[in-house]
Amino acid sequence: MQRSPGVLTSSFLIGLVSLVGASSLQIGPAAAQSSLFKLTAASSAAVGGSTSVPYGWLDFCHRRPKECKVPALPATSVRLTAQNMGILKRVNQKANRSIKPVSNYDHWGTMMDHWDYPTDGKGDCKIYALYKRKLLLEAGFPRQALLMTVVRDLHNEGHTILTVKTDKGDLVLDNLVDEIRPWNATGYYFLKRQSQQNPNTWVSINQRGGTAKRLSPSS
Repeated sequence: MQRSPGVLTSSFLIGLVSLVGASSLQIGPAAAQSSLFKLTAASSAAVGGSTSVPYGWLDFCHRRPKECKVPALPATSVRLTAQNMGILKRVNQKANRSIKPVSNYDHWGTMMDHWDYPTDGKGDCKIYALYKRKLLLEAGFPRQALLMTVVRDLHNEGHTILTVKTDKGDLVLDNLVDEIRPWNATGYYFLKRQSQQNPNTWVSINQRGGTAKRLSPSS
């Protein structure tokens, strides 16, 4: 699903601007610490066994094999410090504001899911999520904690987000919302996501993510 047009720009890939010092996305320690207190209801989604791998991920791996030919690693989570929360918020907002929303069909001319990085500054939900994953990897977050996730949104439409596994529970980075939310405060129906150990293995979830909630007056 694409983000509604708003304060988005089409500028992109001028490099990973310092996440700590990006002037347009300053988030102070106090704001980040405040966000931590709002996540006390977060939990970890229970996952089932292996399930089908999305076509878009398989196609992405075929075109970018170096991204997917990676070793299996032990599962791990991010320690949700105020500093790490600040990085998550900056990355989510940076991607949401730097990519121009466009549907998969209008962008690529095909109904088949096309997953990629926003090399032309445009894309739908998969492109946002992949870019956030890339930025967080470059910021030093462990691959095993950054999981591409397929859900059905509040309109029962297919949607892709990024799940971040933390020691405080599963958090969601979403191109439809600038706010970082616990998975169980989205109201989405979670279908499947990448395995923590191996990004090329996907596991089922099949759970409703609670009720959609906003955790602050503004995103």
